[in-house]
Amino acid sequence: MNAMMNKTAVAAAATERDPRWARVVARDPQADGSFWYSVNTTGVYCRPSCAARRARPENVRFHASREDAERAGFRPCKRCRPDQPDLQAQHAALVADACRLIESAEQAPDLATLAANAGLSPFHFHRVFKAGTGLTPKAYAKAHRARRVRSELARSESVTTAVYDAGYNSSGRFYAEAGGVLGMRPRDYRAGGTNTAIRFAVGECSLGAILVAASDRGICAILIGDDPDALARELQDQFPKAELIGGDAAFEQLVARVVGFVEAPEIGLDLPLDVRGTAFQQRVWQALRAIPAGTTVSYSEIARAIGAPKATRAVAGACASNSIAVAIPCHRVVRNDGGLSGYRWGVERKRALLEREARK
Repeated sequence: MNAMMNKTAVAAAATERDPRWARVVARDPQADGSFWYSVNTTGVYCRPSCAARRARPENVRFHASREDAERAGFRPCKRCRPDQPDLQAQHAALVADACRLIESAEQAPDLATLAANAGLSPFHFHRVFKAGTGLTPKAYAKAHRARRVRSELARSESVTTAVYDAGYNSSGRFYAEAGGVLGMRPRDYRAGGTNTAIRFAVGECSLGAILVAASDRGICAILIGDDPDALARELQDQFPKAELIGGDAAFEQLVARVVGFVEAPEIGLDLPLDVRGTAFQQRVWQALRAIPAGTTVSYSEIARAIGAPKATRAVAGACASNSIAVAIPCHRVVRNDGGLSGYRWGVERKRALLEREARK
């Protein structure tokens, strides 16, 4: 009897020392897919997040794969269904399918249609979609249509043709939204930004010269470099047909706020932004703005956060396309090993920003 009790105690202690046990106890969904565990007394194997009653540690065995658990004679748990894709992967697949449906439709499907296609209630689908993309289905459809109309305006013979080809069912509806979609009048957008006024000013900070530019919608560029003239040329290349106006004293106060944030990140920077990009880029940039100062995340973590776990390279591309330094903090994204990778304004500036934030 004592020998049996000792054997049980040894088995329980071995399980409790295994770091995987803590993740089972916590029902950690992030551990799903990295290992599975089986329970001798029930004959089933589970994923770490299984909500079933916790097994006694002496009855638990860990497995590197589902196949290992099944070869050992265990069957899948009917509650957590470990032989099926994990919930996060299922949701990612549903969101990806919904995105394809939105992008291929002539008119954006309504919430009820999207939810029915996913096999979820409208409320549940709305929550899953927003968690996966950072946007509501309606906002995603609007962003996709905005991208389509920008593309169509560049190649269509007329604004009217572009409007209908992009999926607007009336020109009146498009013109009502044109300012938010394009940041300017459609004819001006087709002409490369003609008649769009962008104010800008250049200041100095510990990282070098810093240029801040704003349209009437908000900050549209924060550029950092060594040469103020080069920054002005970069702004001109970004908005080739816009009217660039040197900022007055009031605008220079805005530049001072940005410089102050660079030098002291803890003060925060709550400014309206005029951010123009694809729906995917905007999802990435929104995720970047949620990273707290003093914290870093990997490109793959951002990809998972927006519901696109295989889009690590695309996330890196969106970071590289960001033209609003520090306010959209792409400097807080690092490689999986914690190393610093490329940064539009130089790796040394990235290192300096991170070190400064870590000290606060």
